[in-house]
Amino acid sequence: MSEETTQSGTLANDGLPPLREVIATHGLSAQKKFGQNFLFDLNLTGRIARAAAPLDDATVIEIGPGPGGLTRALLFNGAKNLTVIERDPRCQPVLEQISNHYPGALHVIDGDALEVDVTKLGPAPRKIVANLPYNVGTQLLLGWLMQIDQFASLTLMFQKEVAERVVAGPKSKAYGRLSVLCQYLCDCDILFDVHRSAFTPPPKVTSAVVQLRPKPDRGTDINLASLAKITQAAFGQRRKMLRASLKTLNVNVGELLAKAEITETARAEELSVADFVRLTQAHDEMAAL
Repeated sequence: MSEETTQSGTLANDGLPPLREVIATHGLSAQKKFGQNFLFDLNLTGRIARAAAPLDDATVIEIGPGPGGLTRALLFNGAKNLTVIERDPRCQPVLEQISNHYPGALHVIDGDALEVDVTKLGPAPRKIVANLPYNVGTQLLLGWLMQIDQFASLTLMFQKEVAERVVAGPKSKAYGRLSVLCQYLCDCDILFDVHRSAFTPPPKVTSAVVQLRPKPDRGTDINLASLAKITQAAFGQRRKMLRASLKTLNVNVGELLAKAEITETARAEELSVADFVRLTQAHDEMAAL
């Protein structure tokens, strides 16, 4: 199939020009300062949009749409309330053209996604679907995790190394703070890999699409700020034993670990998500005394 075809139909039939023509007309080129790698393969944009379905009953939010390949796929696959956040002014005329083609369905915010509270952009259910800029993708995800109950799902493209960190288990090199936070809060899956050749310019690494679905019942409800602080301390010095790495918490570490039933000689990468939950509970109980 050509770059303008999706499995559910021909995206060129949306009545808008092919992406390469759009790029040429507006003189767009991916810029490193915006963390841009344009996704031209519309088989993939359609696949990403369908992975986030259903879209017609949700507030859909996209970060860094660029020339609008994924934007068009989301609208083509049913999104009726789509907000995109783009800080590159060169892309505004392209997005305006798409908005005019889908009256009332597309809303464009000219700004930095790091400074936008996406929970204010529309009513629940909210779904974020985005090919995230590599330079801020993890930072954005960490912020959304702190508000995860505001979302129905997050369908996100990262460089594969980050995607593997999201789903990694204990005792693996990829396992870390991001793994614990994501897996405590969500069911997490890597949906598929995306070869570098799908982008212009091609990045140096393979990418992957990850989907995070908030857990309706996490079993034990803990303070997310405390979990974030503890995982930061533990994995900030991951080669050290916990009795040393947790000293920055300003508590009696021996008592904390005993209370959480964790050996003092353990290292962060050896602990399960459940272990970190107990550690957070113990920390907050000690802090409350």
